[in-house]
Amino acid sequence: QLTPSSFLRIGQLSNVDLNEDIHELETEVPRQRPNEIPHNEKLLSLKYESLDYDNSENQLFLEEERRINHAAFRTVEIKRWVICAMIGILTGLVACFIDIVVENLAGLKYRVVKDNIDKFTAKGGLSFSLLLWATLNASVVMVGSMIVAFIEPVAAGSGIPQIKCYLNGVKIPHVVRLKTLVIKVCGVILSVVGGLAVGKEGPMIHSGSVIAAGISQGRSTSLKRDFKIFEYFRRDTEKRDFVSAGAAAGVSAAFGAPVGGVLFSLEEGASFWNQFLTWRIFFASMISTFTLNSVLSVYHGNAWDLSSPGLINFGRFDSEKMGYTIQEIPIFIFMGVVGGILGALFNALNYWLTMFRIRYIHRPCLQVVEAMLVAAVTATVGFVMIYCSRDCQPIQGSSVAYPLQLFCADGEYNSMATAFFNTPEKSVVNLFHDPPGSYNPMTLGMFTLMYFFLACWTYGLTVSAGVFIPSLLIGAAWGRLFGISLSYLTKGSIWADPGKYALMGAAAQLGGIVRMTLSLTVIMMEATGNVTYGFPIMLVLMTAKIVGDYFVEGLYDMHIQLQSVPFLHWEAPVTSHSLTAREVMSTPVTCLRRIERVGTVVDILSDTSSNHNGFPVVESNPDTTQVAGLRGLILRSQLIVLLKHKIFVERTNLNLVQRRLKLKDFRDAYPRFPPIQSIHVSQDERECMIDLSEFMNPSPYTVPQEASLPRVFKLFRALGLRHLVVVDNRNEVVGMVTRKDLARYRLGKEGLEELSLAQT
Repeated sequence: QLTPSSFLRIGQLSNVDLNEDIHELETEVPRQRPNEIPHNEKLLSLKYESLDYDNSENQLFLEEERRINHAAFRTVEIKRWVICAMIGILTGLVACFIDIVVENLAGLKYRVVKDNIDKFTAKGGLSFSLLLWATLNASVVMVGSMIVAFIEPVAAGSGIPQIKCYLNGVKIPHVVRLKTLVIKVCGVILSVVGGLAVGKEGPMIHSGSVIAAGISQGRSTSLKRDFKIFEYFRRDTEKRDFVSAGAAAGVSAAFGAPVGGVLFSLEEGASFWNQFLTWRIFFASMISTFTLNSVLSVYHGNAWDLSSPGLINFGRFDSEKMGYTIQEIPIFIFMGVVGGILGALFNALNYWLTMFRIRYIHRPCLQVVEAMLVAAVTATVGFVMIYCSRDCQPIQGSSVAYPLQLFCADGEYNSMATAFFNTPEKSVVNLFHDPPGSYNPMTLGMFTLMYFFLACWTYGLTVSAGVFIPSLLIGAAWGRLFGISLSYLTKGSIWADPGKYALMGAAAQLGGIVRMTLSLTVIMMEATGNVTYGFPIMLVLMTAKIVGDYFVEGLYDMHIQLQSVPFLHWEAPVTSHSLTAREVMSTPVTCLRRIERVGTVVDILSDTSSNHNGFPVVESNPDTTQVAGLRGLILRSQLIVLLKHKIFVERTNLNLVQRRLKLKDFRDAYPRFPPIQSIHVSQDERECMIDLSEFMNPSPYTVPQEASLPRVFKLFRALGLRHLVVVDNRNEVVGMVTRKDLARYRLGKEGLEELSLAQT
């Protein structure tokens, strides 16, 4: 049913990331923007590049590898371990910084508002308190949103989808920059202090990845500093492995869950994995948790007592009091179903909201206004709920940080305030551990309803913030409600402890939203310090994932799709065996000869309409009648380095010895290769010849044009390729398969659908 003519032959339009020059181009474009940007999720964007996960085995590379003896190899291995330790330490320190600053600033804000409320409760005029709270929130969030919207938009959100794409092999501009890290950390502090329904756990994963990418390169391109260390790791393959270690260290700093971090990196992040990597990543995660633990222990004044392993500590669940019985397992499964349905609802609402945002709220100033609006609304909702709640609990024996009295009798506090008038992390712990009877069912029901919509509205704002904690909080609230109603039904039987159901509800809700199974089970087990709940948590998460997947995809996958990223999943679409490489590939291919005129190379690289990134090299004796067979593949970045160093000779003396380039010259230009426009080639130099034979990769991967799509896909995906040359039976180049050509095919509701490609 798919004819080759119906295929849009736009593939292969890869764009180079001209970091330095994009800014200059942006300023020249006149600033009129449309009010509505038409956005279609059935598009694949062409602004995303692939990363070169496949090493180019040219003569330079092979010579260097042959020179490395056993001792040198051992040094490289030791360097890898050192880098992993440094990643762990720095990620832990960043997490400490975020935690301490948030604790102090949020404490200050809540104290000010609490004093104000106490003052005005006595003499009337509580609307002033509401104004104060809303203004404080909105102004803090305004700063946090402005730095993200105007300085580094990549730092918005939790950053997990972006890291997932990076590890899959997509180059998302600016995603692992130092600037992104600074904005991310400041932004997450401001948005949590600003009282939004967000957590500071998700962004830790992005921060860890940026730290890892920075350290492993031994230099900072943003600061223009080169420390001349770790030069061996300046290529995409090595950088990728360290970034997956950074993501794991981020998770383990956030939840105090080193094993969970490794599994998270395996399940959500890394698309490529090996055993050595697992052990190094586990090492980085352990170091990160330990660093956080020791620094926070010193900060809290008990230096020898390592009691705070993660940013969020769910507190210990006692296994004696809190076992579970066989007859509770159906109840847990039912909770999983509820979590899956609610999670699917959350994702569907967020999907429509994000589509609306992409279409209408695309100007930075509008984005800041929206973030301030959400902050003010969050404060107002919280205030109104606390004001209308008549749920009073005795103060003594309770561990409330900021007890609000309002209209309660002396010695009592408002229990709605423990949920709203607190950072979300503290509220989660309260819902898990407060003794039975601390909450009125009405309070919990209203809270769940309100917080569900607030969290859904908040995710996708232009602030850096995670969705982990809000979803745990929603789940803990309805789980506790569920537990209370169970104990009503069973006349207060001992096994219906609300705290246990709060934990299961939290797991179900988070699983229904982000659809992680393995890593989430382990993270919940490690964060609660209790292995007995492993099985029920696993059951809950599995049912939540199965039920949720029946309706919509997970939140992160959905956002990847909304940004039109050419993301390659593990397998090709199931029904794609009918397609062959001939129908998928892009043609015609721009080839270079082995000894090519410099002018030709410059013209090909400067051609903006094609903008290819890899060029097959063919045999270059035009006089004979033999076929121009494929001899190798050379990348745009390599050609640019050759032109920059002027590695070419005049026509007449072709056998002259040129100045030798080292692999170091290529590594020094990585990762921001200069654009072709910045390289000046004079008219005489255009007539020179350039010999590509020692720089091209002489053994590129090729497929015959009859190969089926799943076979091409497997080869491309498993080896992390960027270009796959399609040849005919005479070894002539007939086409080229790139990431966009494979990511175009997706299983839709009606079967296999093909996405069109767009320049945006």
